[in-house]
Amino acid sequence: MNSSQLIAFSPVICVAASAVIVMLIIAVRRHFALACLMAGLGILVSLLALTAAGRQGSVQVTALTRMDAYGLFAMALLLLSGLAVIAFCYDYFKDHEGENEELLFLILTALLGGSVLVTASHFATFFIGLETLSVSLFVLVGYVPGQSRSLEAATKYLVLSGVSSALLLMGMALIYSECGQLNFSGIEQYLASQELFNAMVLIGIVFIVAGVGFKLSLVPFHLWTPDVYEGAPAPVTAFIATVSKGAVFMLLLRFFLDSGSYSYASVLTVFTVMAVLSILFGNVLALLQDNVKRMLAYSSIAHMGYLLIAFIAGSSIAPNLVIESVTFYLAAYFITTLGAFGVVSILSTPQAEAVELSSYRGLFWRRPGLAAVFTLMLLSLAGIPLTAGFIGKFYLFAAGVDAQLWGLLLMLIIGSGLGLYYYLRVIVVMSISQAADSHAGPVAALGRMSSATLVLLTVLLVWLGVDPIHLMSLIQGL
Repeated sequence: MNSSQLIAFSPVICVAASAVIVMLIIAVRRHFALACLMAGLGILVSLLALTAAGRQGSVQVTALTRMDAYGLFAMALLLLSGLAVIAFCYDYFKDHEGENEELLFLILTALLGGSVLVTASHFATFFIGLETLSVSLFVLVGYVPGQSRSLEAATKYLVLSGVSSALLLMGMALIYSECGQLNFSGIEQYLASQELFNAMVLIGIVFIVAGVGFKLSLVPFHLWTPDVYEGAPAPVTAFIATVSKGAVFMLLLRFFLDSGSYSYASVLTVFTVMAVLSILFGNVLALLQDNVKRMLAYSSIAHMGYLLIAFIAGSSIAPNLVIESVTFYLAAYFITTLGAFGVVSILSTPQAEAVELSSYRGLFWRRPGLAAVFTLMLLSLAGIPLTAGFIGKFYLFAAGVDAQLWGLLLMLIIGSGLGLYYYLRVIVVMSISQAADSHAGPVAALGRMSSATLVLLTVLLVWLGVDPIHLMSLIQGL
């Protein structure tokens, strides 16, 4: 590895070093605030390393990893999300009994897995990054001891994640048996040299799609999502909904662009069916929920279906347009989802989470600032103008129009209409007058770290909804 490759790879090294340092600090002295501080500093150092890596341009770091603008942007998105989750974790766990310092180590190792995942150019780093991320999440989901729901959610995630990993490995094995390549570009070269349709490669890609479908909770691989979202601690749920799903989707897009998998129309048909079912089932099932975390879980299924519209359009439009649409929507989705679960986290404690809709009755009168933030996040998820979510859906719609995906665009419109109903339902419940509200939940104490993070997320939400050109200019340079 030469100096250019070392500098390019330094962000991943910094994340790994941060995890080791936090682990050593925990071994010497248990102090939750110190562990949070060191984890946050480690992420900030990694972000500084990203700026140095960006000056190197696109660098192939061995055959396993490519550090380019796309991967570095994805890493920055994951690391900033991890920083927000750490802020929520501090206020959520600081007064909780027991030893919670390992939580920060697990978050850093999950971020390490996600960083390896979004820069992967080989099946080895594809699988290593995914498993590093997933194994950390098993423990994070069941982190609060003594809660049956949390342990049940962790067990379900463990079993189904194991099944998805088996499917991924089977798909990789089938592709390797035919192509003799594990590198994405090598697979693309092999497929380009073949004149006939290759059934073995197609089956392998379908297995990979099924495995990734579990990670993204796309229908029909979505059954774990509401239980895991409900059972996991609120900050961990925010982490799963953003970092985990975002890293897998960014890797999936890179794999299809680099390996030539877009040439298989039947695979795109499978994605089309999954997108339609995810949008339809996600929104319809969210309508039936009185549990806010389960509602947001089904909502996230629908949003992954929306993202698939731009992904499928990649077979017909220029790759840079696909990357622009997907990355901007993911950035908007990250901000909005972190903000929504941040409000849930502030209103919750490890002993009792604010998951029932009744906990939000009269919130406008008890915590007007918190209610206003939650309202903006919900409106952004619904795609209302002047929010980042609206601009994100606009770019998805534009990609669908360019690719003439009229059926999927119709589903996007129908899904957005259904989503608006259950988002407004929560807003109406929050606006119930205090006098008429006899079932209001307790007034939550606002943590400084969580409050500052929510303010920043809200500013970003409105800024990107009013003036998105700066972020889009950055994305267009990928």
